[in-house]
Amino acid sequence: MRPSTLRARARALRLLVLDVDGVLTDGRLLYGPTGEELKVFHVQDGLGIQAAQNAGLLVAVISSRASPAVSRRMADLGVLEVHQGARDKAAVLDGLLRRRGVGLKETACMGDDLPDLPLLTKVGLALAPSNAAAEVKRVAHWVGRRSGGAGAVREAVEAILKARGAWPPA
Repeated sequence: MRPSTLRARARALRLLVLDVDGVLTDGRLLYGPTGEELKVFHVQDGLGIQAAQNAGLLVAVISSRASPAVSRRMADLGVLEVHQGARDKAAVLDGLLRRRGVGLKETACMGDDLPDLPLLTKVGLALAPSNAAAEVKRVAHWVGRRSGGAGAVREAVEAILKARGAWPPA
């Protein structure tokens, strides 16, 4: 994507939607000794989410899986729009946009795999980590250098905020 196009799309943004597995995590599923699901989050992604919120972006999570670890991490970061167990991610996004009065062109979404395609093909700025599925990379407007769970969200937020002239954060 040309820098001028990224700048224009980034300036229009009001909402950043994130997938969890493969975006905020490395996509591996870890189970503890009693069967509980464990997730590892990168601290730099947390800083990126907070920087996005401080710059006025609403941050939301839409995940097809449900995990108490996600609820805890998003609560720690002050993310209020956390939608887990979403069978139809596009329908969840549509409801979120209606409730918040946000348009598709004002929305960025970061996803890594096939269930994210319905969102990525609709939004104004489609983002992908470096290890996203080939089908996702083909529709993404921006593909990062970092992998999911390894600071990919931070990298994407930094690109958005730089394009808006709001990086580094004050």
